[in-house]
Amino acid sequence: MECVVQGIIETQHVEALEILLQGLCGVHKERLRIHELCLKSGPNLGHVTSEVRVLCDLEQPDPTWMVRHIGGPMRGSGADQISVLVRAMVESKVSKNVLRLFYALGYKLDHELLRVGFAFHFQRGASITVTVSSVNKMLKLHSTDEAVPVTPGIQLVEVTALASSENYTEVAAAVSSFCEHLAPLLHLSKPGTSTGVVSTAAAAAASLMSDAGVTTL
Repeated sequence: MECVVQGIIETQHVEALEILLQGLCGVHKERLRIHELCLKSGPNLGHVTSEVRVLCDLEQPDPTWMVRHIGGPMRGSGADQISVLVRAMVESKVSKNVLRLFYALGYKLDHELLRVGFAFHFQRGASITVTVSSVNKMLKLHSTDEAVPVTPGIQLVEVTALASSENYTEVAAAVSSFCEHLAPLLHLSKPGTSTGVVSTAAAAAASLMSDAGVTTL
C-alpha cells in the first residue's frame, strides 16, 4: 500500500519549489518523462471493471516499462483521522510487450497521458517521493511529441510513500510532517480534495528565489 497527498502549483513558481525541495531533501532531482496508459477491462473479464496503468519512462536511454494497479482507499475511523490517503497499490517492472498482453486479455485503452517534470527520492522518517509534473494529453494515439497540457500554467505535485498494514500510521505521520514545510507554496491534501493554488505562493516563491540569489524578471 501507499500513503499519498496531492496539490497544484502555478508553473511560474515551480523553480522556487525545486529550490525548497533541494534544501529539504538533500539529494539531486530525477527528470521525468512518463508515458502513462490507462487500461480498463472489457465485459469478458467480469461485471466489475478492472483498471491498470502501464507506465513507460521515456527519460531513460532504454525506456523502461512498469504496470501499476491502484486499489481503493482505506476506510473507517482510522482513515478519517489521518491527513493522507492510504490506499492499496501494486506495481511491477514488465517488458515492452505488456500492452500486447493486456490487449489479448481483453483490456481496452481508456486514455493516455504524458507527465513531464522531476522527482526527489529521499528518506525522512519514511522512504518518500515528491513528484512535480505537467500533465499532458495526446492529440493523436501515442503521439507523445504532440502532447499538450491538460491545465496550462498548472503543475501537479504528489507526495507518496510506500507503507504496510503494520506501519502506515508512522509513514502517514512522516508524510504529513514533511508536507508542512511546503505549506507557503502549496496545500497538499488527499487526492480529490484539492483546495487549489494557495494565496501565499507568490510571496513565498519570491522569498525563496531571493534567498537563493536568483533574479526574476
